[in-house]
Amino acid sequence: MTSEPKLREVRTQPALHQGRQGFVLTDPLGICQAAIFIPASLAPLLALMDGTRGPDALRTAFQLRMGMALSNETIHQLVSSLDQVLLLDNQRFATALRSAVEAYRAAPYRAFTLPGNCCPSDPAGLSQYFDGLLSTADHDQVVPADRILGVIVPHIDFPRGGPVYADVWSKAGNAIREAELVIILGTDHAGQNSSLTLTRQSYQTPWGTLPTATSLADEIARIAGDELFKDELHHSREHSVETAALWVHYLMRDRVRPVLPVLCGSMQEYMGSSRSPATNGSVGTVARMLSKIASGRRTVFVAAADLAHVGPVFGDPHPLDTVSKTELTKTDERLMQVLAHGDPEAFLAEISAEGDRRRICGVPPVYLMLLALSSLDGLSGIPAGYAQCPASEDGGSIVSICGMVYRTSD
Repeated sequence: MTSEPKLREVRTQPALHQGRQGFVLTDPLGICQAAIFIPASLAPLLALMDGTRGPDALRTAFQLRMGMALSNETIHQLVSSLDQVLLLDNQRFATALRSAVEAYRAAPYRAFTLPGNCCPSDPAGLSQYFDGLLSTADHDQVVPADRILGVIVPHIDFPRGGPVYADVWSKAGNAIREAELVIILGTDHAGQNSSLTLTRQSYQTPWGTLPTATSLADEIARIAGDELFKDELHHSREHSVETAALWVHYLMRDRVRPVLPVLCGSMQEYMGSSRSPATNGSVGTVARMLSKIASGRRTVFVAAADLAHVGPVFGDPHPLDTVSKTELTKTDERLMQVLAHGDPEAFLAEISAEGDRRRICGVPPVYLMLLALSSLDGLSGIPAGYAQCPASEDGGSIVSICGMVYRTSD
């Protein structure tokens, strides 16, 4: 067991267990499927596990900060439990990670992970399900396929986001069918520091395999660096690209064309900063390469992005009431007006100005898409639906979503 434990980046969810408030911790990479419950009283101890403190130092630091004494046994049990479910950054986790990456890359495809409550798993059932969603959409505003350059589409589950998915794809479905390449930009919920992650694996769907443009992925990596494959395992469980890939494969039907899946990590480091992702790290380089790739073939960008995440489920002190939901609508509408202008820096500035207090989930893929398209004259966005989706049984926590279809006037 690690003498100076260091907690990995983990997924946390508030929970009540046997009458005690606390948090459930899980592995965002899914290498270990088990979860662990941490009482709220011990949560501050997790923040101290940064790899610089052994058990004695942890106990002392916790007591100084919290005014509570912990026994050696309590600390030992917690560290041991975290180690067992691979939530510590140590040699045991490194070995498991290496094995998981090798298995992912050796598999014939990136496996389909969404069947269940989200959608049917058989091809006929899923086709019928998507047919039903599209039948409810307004088909009056169909944009010519050769004018469509990209879309913003949710990555929330289909039962909650169905009407917005339908609104987007009723307007842009023909563009997907006629595209030579679809570039899918997804939110990497396990990614950090504006990292971009490619994969050479193709995505499995109920209709078969949606082929990844591996030659293009390798071309990008040659210029921007092989670091773009470092976190390739993130693709294995990340649903944001997968939700878009399912719609793309469905819309292509029997005319399947390659896709280029890219996961986009957090841009939180740029919030409140004068720096731009376009001039730091690999974001600007990749955006220029995507723009060049798109200029040589009919291409559609898909940014799989949700909007606000607000309410107690996401850490806010109070549930949303009717008034606060109305205010959320107004704030989202203002953001959508900015999005319609297609300016990546104005989009980032709008979110940065409010300190990202609404936890906009889709900043990275939307920014990257707009940056790749920013050299085009006459770019504009057409709104394609908006919804506030419940994230708790009482409706006091909300995920808001929207759709946008980008076209050129040329």
